[in-house]
Amino acid sequence: MVDLKDRRALVCGATQGMGRACALEIARRGGTVTLAARRQEALDQVTAELDTSAGRRHGSICQDFSDPSALQAKVADDIHKNGPFHILLNNTGGPPGGLLIDAQPEDLRSAYTSHVICNQLLVCTVVPGMKEAGYGRVINIISTSVKTPIPGLGVSNTTRGAVASWAKTLAGELGPLGITVNNVLPGFIDTGRLHEVIDDFAARGGQGTEEVRSALVSQVPAGRFGQPEEVAAVVCFLASSAASYINGINLPVDGGRTPTL
Repeated sequence: MVDLKDRRALVCGATQGMGRACALEIARRGGTVTLAARRQEALDQVTAELDTSAGRRHGSICQDFSDPSALQAKVADDIHKNGPFHILLNNTGGPPGGLLIDAQPEDLRSAYTSHVICNQLLVCTVVPGMKEAGYGRVINIISTSVKTPIPGLGVSNTTRGAVASWAKTLAGELGPLGITVNNVLPGFIDTGRLHEVIDDFAARGGQGTEEVRSALVSQVPAGRFGQPEEVAAVVCFLASSAASYINGINLPVDGGRTPTL
């Protein structure tokens, strides 16, 4: 049922962690992928890993998400040259950890720009083509902090919550066009970002990293951290025609950790 043949996907934050896993899985399931991230060398490496069976040619867009207008222009150029995207995966690395009360205005402004503003401009750029194609999937990888804020990630909690409300609003507006908008909420997924968070928690709490790691794992009923590929499987389902009646949801992928419904 999860067949992405003849679908074009724009995958943001595609050179590592969950973004990379999603790009690989979308290509494995028949999709044609355009990667977006800020380092060309890393983009080239991931592009070389993508499944190219059936003559598919994947591409990439090198752009830092701190400049939303430049990102939008490059995506618009790709659409002009290669045709519309059917799938947009918004995925941007989270801001540094820390208490919200200690955050400076620029910390919030920077996070809001990379997440909410970039997401908005990308949606505005891809939706006309989705509407014309009669098929659209907007999927946002955010965080379980949407349901339960994570202590020590003040700016991230605030920004992720904004993305969730943005997405729910768009789901209602775009649903009549056959375009769905859904959020995937990863829990503790074994990525570089999680390792950074563990190091930060350990440094601020005067603990060892293994002690912090064990404490986090103890919160997960599954008894382990998740893998990026497990998030990618969920993303591909939401991107497929099998998920056509799923719209406007926040779907935790967290091993049962999130306590709220």
